[in-house]
Amino acid sequence: MSLRSELSDLFGQAFAGLGLDPAYGEVMVSQRPELAQYQCNGALAAAKVAQMAPRDLAERVVARVAAEAGDRFADLSIAGPGFINITVTDALVARRVQEMADDLDLGIGEPDAVSEILIDYGGPNMSKALHVGHLRSAIIGECLKRLFRSTGHHVVGDIHIGDWGMPVGQLIVALELRRPDLPYFDPDHTGPYPDEPPVTLDDLSEMYPQIVALAGEDPEIAERARRATLELQNGRPGYVALWRHFHNVSIAGQRKDFEALDVDFDLWFGESTVRDRLAPMVERLVEQGIAVESDGAYVIDVAQPDDKTEIPPLLLTRSDGSYLYTTTDLATLEMRAEAGYDLVLYVVDARQSLHLEQVFRAARKAGIVPPSMVLEHVPFGTVNGPDGKPFKTRAGGVLRLQDLIRLVTEAAERRLADADIAQEYPPEERDRIARQVGIAALKFGDLANHRMSNYVLDLDRFTSFEGKTGPYLQYGAVRMRSILRKAEERDLAPGVVHPPTAPRARDLMLELLELPEVLERAGDLRAPNQVAEYAYDLATVFNRFYETCHILREEDPHRQASWLQLVAITLRTMAVVLEILGIEIPERM
Repeated sequence: MSLRSELSDLFGQAFAGLGLDPAYGEVMVSQRPELAQYQCNGALAAAKVAQMAPRDLAERVVARVAAEAGDRFADLSIAGPGFINITVTDALVARRVQEMADDLDLGIGEPDAVSEILIDYGGPNMSKALHVGHLRSAIIGECLKRLFRSTGHHVVGDIHIGDWGMPVGQLIVALELRRPDLPYFDPDHTGPYPDEPPVTLDDLSEMYPQIVALAGEDPEIAERARRATLELQNGRPGYVALWRHFHNVSIAGQRKDFEALDVDFDLWFGESTVRDRLAPMVERLVEQGIAVESDGAYVIDVAQPDDKTEIPPLLLTRSDGSYLYTTTDLATLEMRAEAGYDLVLYVVDARQSLHLEQVFRAARKAGIVPPSMVLEHVPFGTVNGPDGKPFKTRAGGVLRLQDLIRLVTEAAERRLADADIAQEYPPEERDRIARQVGIAALKFGDLANHRMSNYVLDLDRFTSFEGKTGPYLQYGAVRMRSILRKAEERDLAPGVVHPPTAPRARDLMLELLELPEVLERAGDLRAPNQVAEYAYDLATVFNRFYETCHILREEDPHRQASWLQLVAITLRTMAVVLEILGIEIPERM
């Protein structure tokens, strides 16, 4: 049990002893650190229920806590109308930090109930090379996956590629316009189709916006795309073979981009994964009266009496019988329900909120998912340029992810040169460090913001070694590693954690003890920025400790060994939180 949980339990028991909800005993980090380390504000909230003045209630709570406190508290006091200020003893702090050092999991512990979680993130369409618009889903989703795993849950990451439906039909028509001679378009072709794909991912990325624009201008082209989509879904051999080429070419290119970001998926499923489920599911929903006909199409009414805004029906099939991504999303939920997930998180752009609400409601109404299965949209804002609008290249196009990684790596190389860091290292190592720093800058620049906030992609600011940046955290972790390496060279080793004798050592120890609460809160809120904020605070508190406590020059061997242990624990903790954020620590800088 973490220190803060222990204190909350103690205060909760005191409230319970007075006939009140123990939840009033929640202890939090003090907002006035000059007065106390922790505080409990429950007396103010519970006073009305207890029918007494908040301060009188606080005094009774403190009296009960003090009677059970043992050696836990250096000071318990009441401020203002009933705030309880709490300062624990240095001996208690040292004991808890030592327990953290002795625990392979750093005191994180197992959850009360292990959940089976699926996170749907990434989600590119198969025809596209990844670009800056794919960045946030990939980074936030990967962070949440690592976060929930770090706290003991079973988590699966699913990319859920858009590889079925109208976009594929449009690409088929686009290729036919370019290469009508290909055998895929000959309905009488009976032989095998070529093994080599007729297109590259660059071709697909070029063709798709062109055919979308053309279909918008030419009704005949739009109708051809609809027919091609329906024929693909009905299994026309040439179109299925062509789809397979599109799919394989896309996956090969997108894998490389995601690997460059250190984003990894357990499942490379897509809309096509459930294509054999679509017809039976639609037929069943029609038979059950859940899907009803509307102008030749089938829809599911998902409106509810208490809706404050209009929620339109979910379109299940078009009037020509073809399926949409709403259909595949429902079938995907059916598959996920059969797999037995407790929680499914969709890390998808905020603009998809209405669509996902329709899908979730339809799944509930149709009994596709059990009542116990939690479905949740985890929305996020946009990556903007200096003009405050979604990020574009200078030419006005969408910046490809591989080009963004190149730009941020080049910016990191300049920063390393300006700071005279790693300049004497071999070129291969220097290049690796620049790439690690660049990716850290990109990821932390995103995750440090609340996911619903839009932010400006500023490579100069993100790659700085000062301030709230990924490189600042990396440099701090490398410094910790360097201290431990130098200590080992002098035959110095971390020892037992002693009660702090220096204020900065105490600050660092208290910050370390916050790790379990930070991870739990970040998971509950689906908020990677909580982890990013903690990583920055920990690095900052450590740097203050390092500046005032001269570890390797300390003459008292017991104090020195204790401080070295603090360095070791801080490095382990920083490694855990940076791993969650997807940030690598260079071996040296």
